[in-house]
Amino acid sequence: MCERIGRTLIAAAAVVATLVMSGCSASPDEAPKVAGDDGSGGGKPQDDAAIKQSWVSCMHAQGQTQVLIDKEGNISVPATGTGSAPVGGYDAAAKVCDEKNPGIHQVQEKNTKKFVDMARAFVACGRKNGYPDMPDPDPKDGILVFTNQSFDPAKWDAIQPACSKLPMPGYRIGQ
Repeated sequence: MCERIGRTLIAAAAVVATLVMSGCSASPDEAPKVAGDDGSGGGKPQDDAAIKQSWVSCMHAQGQTQVLIDKEGNISVPATGTGSAPVGGYDAAAKVCDEKNPGIHQVQEKNTKKFVDMARAFVACGRKNGYPDMPDPDPKDGILVFTNQSFDPAKWDAIQPACSKLPMPGYRIGQ
């Protein structure tokens, strides 16, 4: 009886091992796509810097020359002062460039924590240097959101000498 149970357990283990091994082999169609993968199987993933630079170049080609990339690879999109879009036509340009650079969203997601931390450092500097009621950055993207009533241009200008060495977060004014 014990011998039969032992054989049954060995057979069951072999079946489980076979199922596990077959479950680990995925066809190329089942693998997640990464930046630079055109589906042909020959694409190499692009590095983050190349994706960012390509996206910024595309935005410039779409007329969005206010979109900049600094030497650390941070992309900045200055606001115009009203509404949620930085400059007219931004959303349409971003859609075109997002399609041409599908990895940009992966890169942005990886950098979100870094952007939030940088925005928090800028806000701390601003509060310390004359803008004590500067709002906290959005924890999802690091963007500062000012209402028309809460934005004080004089305070904003006053903190620039002390805080200009820090990366400036994106910001919106309005609502």
